[in-house]
Amino acid sequence: MNSLVEPQRSLPVFGSFDVVVVGGGPAGIAAAVSAARHGASTLLVERYGFLGGMGTAGGVTNFAGLYGRVGGQMQQVVRGVADELLSRIDALGGLNKPQDGMGGRIRVRSYDVSAYKCAADPLLQEAGVQLLFHAWAASVIRQGSRIEALVVETKSGRQAIRAGSFIDCSGDADVAAFAGVPFEVGDGAGSGLFPTTMFRVGQVDAAPALEAVGEFKAINDWIDRVKAAKPGAYRFAREGAILRPNIDPREWRVNVTQIRNAQGKAMNGVDARELSEGELEGRRQIAEFFRFLKAEIPGFAQSAIVDIAPQVGIRETRRIRGLYALSGEDILGSARFDDSIGLNAWPMELHAEGRVDWRFPRDEANAVNELPWRMLVAQGVDNLLVAGRCASMTHEGQSAARASGACFVMGQAAGTAAAMLKDNARFADIDVPALQARLQADGARLS
Repeated sequence: MNSLVEPQRSLPVFGSFDVVVVGGGPAGIAAAVSAARHGASTLLVERYGFLGGMGTAGGVTNFAGLYGRVGGQMQQVVRGVADELLSRIDALGGLNKPQDGMGGRIRVRSYDVSAYKCAADPLLQEAGVQLLFHAWAASVIRQGSRIEALVVETKSGRQAIRAGSFIDCSGDADVAAFAGVPFEVGDGAGSGLFPTTMFRVGQVDAAPALEAVGEFKAINDWIDRVKAAKPGAYRFAREGAILRPNIDPREWRVNVTQIRNAQGKAMNGVDARELSEGELEGRRQIAEFFRFLKAEIPGFAQSAIVDIAPQVGIRETRRIRGLYALSGEDILGSARFDDSIGLNAWPMELHAEGRVDWRFPRDEANAVNELPWRMLVAQGVDNLLVAGRCASMTHEGQSAARASGACFVMGQAAGTAAAMLKDNARFADIDVPALQARLQADGARLS
């Protein structure tokens, strides 16, 4: 038999809230803080025992998309809750100075993962958010066009959580999929943005390492030279390797792996078998690249792997169909929208087979685009918003707006709107000018 029938059972109710947020990455953090500060009783449900999403569980170790070129000047364009989180990480000594790359067209802020975790907890607690860790969204209970309750699996067993509205920041659109919202997976051709298992290397001799590979693309020049001098000595998963120092240059973050499935396509992050096989493959690739680092790169001979991310870093799985889908042309054309909720400053970053393709806005002096409210509004469910990498975008649009900067923007807008929603009202009917006014009052930059 390929299936079994689970006996019907009654579920204990964990609690009732105005707003339930699922997922504790940048979108979930911003959503929960914003909802609670605007007076909504708020619960954040997180599968791990800490916050940060791919930034901690996936080992990303830098915020991308906070900075963009406007009027010819590189400046921070994502403000609000993101500012507060960065300030708290900085106060713990865990925030690096801005680092530029790609000829000055991108700027990131790297951080210490432990500092991020410790900074995020009090940010939410002081806002009045209740946290439920080690809980996994398992199902929803619908009544007509509304979600009545979220069903979660916990160490205390399967439970239900009631709420007036729900915000899906799971990254995989889990809640939306359970609720029957239409969605797409990957590029629509059986693949998508390839995942990466991140790792960190410590005990590096900083001076020779910085001299050898301190520039953004320098590691790729070394790889090309070694390939030419020692053909076949090492296996490299992709072109476009990223090796950058953390705040302490004795520790470096490494973004070099690329996870395929048995068919050579991007690993499907919502397929349990592929996800399990991908974890194994990621660590195999890490061991191979680390062998190259120790043998070939100055400063790394006595280094050691100090951390492998708790899970493979997922860039793209489900994307919902909302009232508007952010497109690649919106990124390249620096699009503006009447219902803007904030700015995306990251270019298209397409992790294709064996390489990374970068595509930048045509207007180099104004290389940002606005994000529309409509991309958060799920089709067919009145009291559900979706924020983060699983919001309504095309494959190309998502390759840019999946970055943490845009996720902060979407989350803050979703949480603020959720606190505004009246009983039995629809998110599709929200007063957008009133929402925009609240966002601006809270420090967000919309245009």
